[in-house]
Amino acid sequence: MQRGNHYAWYKIMKKSQIGVAGLAVMGENLVMNMASKGFEVAVFNRTSSKTEAFIAGRAQGYPIQGCFSLEEFVGALERPRRIMMMLKAGTVVDDFITQLIPLLEPGDIIIDGGNSYYEDTIRRVNEVEPKELLYIGSGVSGGEEGALKGPSIMPGGSIAAWPHVEPVFMAIAAKAGKGEPCCGWMGPEGAGHFVKMVHNGIEYGDMQLICESYQIMKELLGLDSDRIGSIFATWNKGNLDSYLIEITADIFSYKDEDGSALVEKILDTAGQKGTGKWTVNAALDQGIDLSLIGESVFARCLSAFKDLRLRASQKLTGPSPKIPGEPQPVIESLERALYGAKIISYTQGFTLMSEASRDFGWDLDPALIARIWRGGCIIRSVFLDKIAAAYDRSPALENLLFDDYFTQTITDVQKDLRTIVAQAVSAGISIPCLSSALAYYDGLRCGRLPANLLQAQRDYFGAHNYERIDHPRGVHFHTDWTGRGGDTTSTPYTT
Repeated sequence: MQRGNHYAWYKIMKKSQIGVAGLAVMGENLVMNMASKGFEVAVFNRTSSKTEAFIAGRAQGYPIQGCFSLEEFVGALERPRRIMMMLKAGTVVDDFITQLIPLLEPGDIIIDGGNSYYEDTIRRVNEVEPKELLYIGSGVSGGEEGALKGPSIMPGGSIAAWPHVEPVFMAIAAKAGKGEPCCGWMGPEGAGHFVKMVHNGIEYGDMQLICESYQIMKELLGLDSDRIGSIFATWNKGNLDSYLIEITADIFSYKDEDGSALVEKILDTAGQKGTGKWTVNAALDQGIDLSLIGESVFARCLSAFKDLRLRASQKLTGPSPKIPGEPQPVIESLERALYGAKIISYTQGFTLMSEASRDFGWDLDPALIARIWRGGCIIRSVFLDKIAAAYDRSPALENLLFDDYFTQTITDVQKDLRTIVAQAVSAGISIPCLSSALAYYDGLRCGRLPANLLQAQRDYFGAHNYERIDHPRGVHFHTDWTGRGGDTTSTPYTT
C-alpha cells in the first residue's frame, strides 16, 4: 500500500485496541504477538520508512495499522487509549511523553515497556497523573523470542489503568505451570520497573556463576568444549534446569567454519547496559548485602580491561595446577556448588525487593514475582517453583534461607561450595561470585561479626558512638580513647 492513500484507508478501519510506539526488535515482535492473539494494533515509529516496511512485510494479513504522525497514531485508538512505548530508556521516553500528552484525553493510558530506571518511572507517574492520565511502567523480559512468543511482564504504576491493560498483557504473556500467565500487577509507582531491574541483576549473577563454572572445568579440569557442553546439557535435566543453562549447552556445541567451538574464538570482554549497576546502587540505598550480584557487575568491568589483563598476565605470577585423576567427582561437586550459589544470589535479590517494598510501601508479592519469572524471561527455571512455594508457605519470610527446603538444601551443598572455592582459589582461578556466595552464607550465619572493632575505630577517629552488648539497643556511647578528646560526638550511627 502506498503511503499517499494510507491515511484515508486507516480512517475507515476499526479503531485499534492498543498502540505501540517503537518498532525496534522488541517492539515489532511484541506487536506481532498482540496481533496473533487477535488484538487490533496501531503502530508508530519515528522513522516512517520502518513503519512502511513493517506494514508491507511481517504485518500483512494481521490487524495492524501503520501510522505516520502522532496525531494519526492517537486518532487510531479506541478510548481509553492504551499507548505502549517500546523506546530506548532515558530522555527519548521523556521527549515522547511530552509530545504525546497534548493529544490525549482524561483516562488515557501511557505504558512504558522499555528498561527504564524505576526512579524515572516514579517521577513520570507523578507527572502524568495530575493531568488526569494514567501511567504504567512495565518490565518486559524475554528478548526477541520472548516478545514474539510470550514474555514475562511486570507492570506497575497507576492501578486504575490495570483493568484496561490486563486482558492484553495476560494474553500475550508466556504461560507456565498449568498455563498460568507470567504476568501480574506488581504495585504502584515504579514497582514494575524495580522488579524488572532486580530480575536483570539476578540475571547478571546467574550468567557470571555459569561462566565461573566453565572456567573451572576448562582451567582446573582441562576439559574441552564438547565435554563442557555435554556437562551443561546434563545439568539442565536436574536442579539447574533453566534457560541460561540450556543456551550455554547450545553455545558450546556450536562450531565455527573450521569445526572448532565458536565460543573459544569470542573476545573475552563483556558488555553491559547498566541495569546490573542500577540493582547494586539500589541495594546500597537500601543497605542490603547484594555482594554476589555486585561482584558479577565488577567482573564485567574487569573483563573490559583486556589490554591491561594481557600485560598483567606477563608480569604477575600465580599458581596454575590442575586436579589429577578422574574429573567426574569434581564435576558433580561443582554442580551442587553452582546450585548453592544460585540460592544465595536469589536470596539476596528477593531480600532487596522485600526491603524496597517496605520502604516505598509497594506491598510486592514475592511468590507472585517468582511465579511470573518461571516462563518467558531470561532467568526462567524450575528453581523458581521452589521460591514461589517458600513464599506461599510463609509470605512474610524474612530470608529465603530460613525456609525449610532452602535451609536443608544449603546445608547439604555447602561442603561442595567450600570445596570448589578452595580448589579454584588454590589454582589461581578468579571466581568472584562463587566465593562471594560462600562469604555471604558464612557472614549471615555468624552471630558475632568483627564490626564491634570497626565501630570502635569509627568512634576513635570520628566520635561516631557505639552501642554495647550489655545495654539495650538504641543507647549510644562514646569513649575518649586517647584522653585528649572532648565530650562532643557525631550524630549516632544508623544501621
